[in-house]
Amino acid sequence: MTEVVAVTGASGAIGGRVARRLAERGVATRLVGRSPERLPDLPGAVKAAPAAFGDAVAMRDALAGAGTLLMVSAHEAPDRVREHITALDAAVAAGVRRVVYVSFLGAAPDATFTFARDHWHTEQHIRGTGLAYTFLRDSLYLSGLAAMAGPDGVIRGPAGDGRVSGVAHEDIADAATAVLLAQAGEHDGVTYDLTGPEALTLTEVAAELSRATGRTVTYLAETREEAFASRAGYGAEEWEVTGWVSSYEAIAAGEMATVSDAVPRLTGHRARSFADYLAAHPRAYAHLTP
Repeated sequence: MTEVVAVTGASGAIGGRVARRLAERGVATRLVGRSPERLPDLPGAVKAAPAAFGDAVAMRDALAGAGTLLMVSAHEAPDRVREHITALDAAVAAGVRRVVYVSFLGAAPDATFTFARDHWHTEQHIRGTGLAYTFLRDSLYLSGLAAMAGPDGVIRGPAGDGRVSGVAHEDIADAATAVLLAQAGEHDGVTYDLTGPEALTLTEVAAELSRATGRTVTYLAETREEAFASRAGYGAEEWEVTGWVSSYEAIAAGEMATVSDAVPRLTGHRARSFADYLAAHPRAYAHLTP
């Protein structure tokens, strides 16, 4: 591959991992972010001038000369879709030809998880840009499952007995890298669900955390009203709390139970399980240990 690959979110958990994998393979990359000082120093990588998704001029300048864009979605915000659209239109104006978009499992206009709706609207815009595209629909992160348990050892939320097929950041990065390095056109127009190898109930998530920490971790099923009440002290805005609560409701609705073989098919290795993740990342549950 001789074209430049632009990577957004290169200071983050997914973009940073992908940027490092591309650098290891000698790919010329353009690292794009709001704070260039936070971007990693990598061989063959050029740090673009500061560029936020919502700044059309800055994004167009940052992406000029790139042929492919790995677009890691922006942080949740009320106007996230508008920011995505601005960045994508800037990519088109800059001459980008292909986008690999990090989306979310079950993205749909009526998805229970409110933030998943943002991803569907972004996907729809991408379809209309004329860009070649691949969508990587990630499940909840395994790190997020570990973080669901409070310091008191209780996972609280309205997930019922639903299941979630959490996925590791490492597997997402490996899959994205495989797509970016593939022959031209191989993954165009394809949507991949990126999940772990199993779908767990939150009771099973709690059991895995119990095994890893040596303390009892439990799951307490809440009603929607109880979930909003238990999060009232966080000081977050309503749209954000609604996103948190609706992620559990999406689990209850079966919208996060999909188990896909896309990770092993794309990467050549099995997807990491939650137990694998906990064994390799003890800091993920440090808040639960003495």
